[in-house]
Amino acid sequence: MARPDYRESGAVFAGGAVGATARAALNTLAQPDPATWPWPTFVVNIVGAFVLGYATTRLLERLPLSSYRRPLLGTGFCGGLTTFSTMQVETLKMLEHGHWLLALAYTATSIVLGLLAVHLATVLVRRVRVRS
Repeated sequence: MARPDYRESGAVFAGGAVGATARAALNTLAQPDPATWPWPTFVVNIVGAFVLGYATTRLLERLPLSSYRRPLLGTGFCGGLTTFSTMQVETLKMLEHGHWLLALAYTATSIVLGLLAVHLATVLVRRVRVRS
């Protein structure tokens, strides 16, 4: 039976601690109000999508294989930084308070810009010339 690799778990934990701390720090800047755009959550989700696209493309296409980079950056940091569950709660609160257009705009914009951020990050990594 294979023994678990605790270093990989440690990489996820370390990355998650940094990502969650960054998100928590940004969330202290604004109080949630269902009648306004939830900027802290929006920003961390778009930034997290960009970082995930960049890191994944770079790690898979440009750097030597590593057992710890993807768990550290993807699962840990980006998983701790981004928050789909908070986005859902904020959207539901908007709907409960009758802000249907805001909820629709927030959800659609978050998804579209998140996908664009991943695409942009991937394009940027692939544009950089590989040194031989």
